[in-house]
Amino acid sequence: MKVFFAKGISTIAISSLLVVGCQTSDSSSESDSADNEATPTSADSEDSSESQEQTSESHTHENEHDHDHEHDHSHADDEEAQQIYDGYFEDSQVEDRSLSDWEGDWQSVYPYLQDGTLDEVFTHKAENEGDMTEEEYKEYYHEGYQTDVDRITIQEDTVTFFNNGEENSGEYVYDGYEILTYDAGNRGVRYIFELAEEAEGVPSYIQFSDHSIYPNEADHYHLYWGDDREALLDEVTNWPTYYPSAMDGHDIAHEMIAH
Repeated sequence: MKVFFAKGISTIAISSLLVVGCQTSDSSSESDSADNEATPTSADSEDSSESQEQTSESHTHENEHDHDHEHDHSHADDEEAQQIYDGYFEDSQVEDRSLSDWEGDWQSVYPYLQDGTLDEVFTHKAENEGDMTEEEYKEYYHEGYQTDVDRITIQEDTVTFFNNGEENSGEYVYDGYEILTYDAGNRGVRYIFELAEEAEGVPSYIQFSDHSIYPNEADHYHLYWGDDREALLDEVTNWPTYYPSAMDGHDIAHEMIAH
């Protein structure tokens, strides 16, 4: 099989709304019998007023409690999602996924690195992470993002690669996942798909990593491809990265900075 792709790799790299119904008293009085009923005394009115006030206070407190519970629950969910994104999770949390999680039209971010659009990302990293200089970050991601496959489309089981003006398609079937541990101590999950039938110009295996570990619609991903399933798992310096083709470079840069 003729395969002209560079191999890709791994990057070092989600409340319920409680609706509390307000209690409403039945305001429709029984007018036919109202004239026959005794007029409430002042003490009765005060007791009724005090009772309503206490009920109102109790109801308000319950609403505040529910709101606080909702906020805490949401915050906890956000923390867990961020931990997973950063690569810290239990094996028991990992679930199988289908190719539909990555369905869509995707563009490589590599051209945006080349034309300088992503420079603000590297500046942000240098100023806020401090591990490397802006130039060092750019060099690091240059190696990571580099690819000649500038576009990928995924529809049902078919994956189409666009490379130097050519496009080649193949149908892929799920081949499980692998959990990888990186030198930094965090982990990642590769979701693997195998070519169903031999096709010209497409790799035997593709492996997705998008920082998620269970069924979830991807907003971007890193893709690794080649003909050797096991060898791909060892690749850790080049991770071609894809975002929706509808996004422009500045949108992508700001999305990267947000993460």
